[in-house]
Amino acid sequence: MGESHQRLRRVSDRYQWEKDRALLPERERRGSGATERDTGLTRDDLEFQIEFDTARATAGLATRLGVAEGTRLLRRTYKTGRRGDAAPLSLVRSWLPYDLVAANPALLSAENEPWPGGTHHQLSTIGVEIDRVVDEVTVRRPSRAETHLFDLTPGTPLLVVHKTSIDTTGRVVEVAEVVLPGDRAEVVSTTRLDRWPAARDTRRG
Repeated sequence: MGESHQRLRRVSDRYQWEKDRALLPERERRGSGATERDTGLTRDDLEFQIEFDTARATAGLATRLGVAEGTRLLRRTYKTGRRGDAAPLSLVRSWLPYDLVAANPALLSAENEPWPGGTHHQLSTIGVEIDRVVDEVTVRRPSRAETHLFDLTPGTPLLVVHKTSIDTTGRVVEVAEVVLPGDRAEVVSTTRLDRWPAARDTRRG
């Protein structure tokens, strides 16, 4: 422990940025992704460990996805780190209904990762457009394995972003758990507010 770790700043406007990039030509999509934006690193600075397998929806996942318990899911696990670092920047687990993504077999293989344009572009290949993303952020103690994985000093918590992606029909198409080390990650939320009508006078009489 004690190694200088790369910091990560996860800002809520990243989702619109990701969605906009899904419409760009592949050459531009390949240039960088959300992690590069969050860290200021380049694609060549990063190392990716990615695994795909299938799982059955637990009661909790079934509730979040709006599917029956036991439904077959595609489970994706991403460990992304700065090249040469022992600890990853993040650990992400993602679940999507298997029958939904199986419409494009290319989406079922980790060999096609990192996918240019990310999940937004992947889902666009099967006619799905994400309308909104809900993030619920919690804090918890790490397990012994997580303490070792992230090279945490004793007492350092984890930030966990529980992400739900909803399409334009109101259907949940992905749920994910983004695990971040609390000593080097920030989660920033910006809420844009509607302006008052131009004619409104807020001065007190």
